[in-house]
Amino acid sequence: MHMKIIEWLSERIEDEIEDARTYIEKSLMVKQDYPKLAETLAKLSDEEMKHMNMLHNEVVEIIEDYRKKNGEPQKEMLAVYEYLHKKQIDKSAEVKAMQMSYRN
Repeated sequence: MHMKIIEWLSERIEDEIEDARTYIEKSLMVKQDYPKLAETLAKLSDEEMKHMNMLHNEVVEIIEDYRKKNGEPQKEMLAVYEYLHKKQIDKSAEVKAMQMSYRN
């Protein structure tokens, strides 16, 4: 069960990051011509990243709870999580850089 919920949450995290990317990319594209729209899109991007962080925190809690109750998680479980987590860190860093670019 733990692996399935972590997998499901990881998919949602990916969705949130991609939505944040979509909003900030469009925000950067329309910033000159539609500044109010650009600001709205940038705020939506920020919100999506907040959602991503909330979901990530839930994954961390699940893993920590598992450790308290059962000891160290299975190596396969951690390997999958670490792989997905690294991808998410890289993608979210790209989005954060675009968000910073918008703000400057």
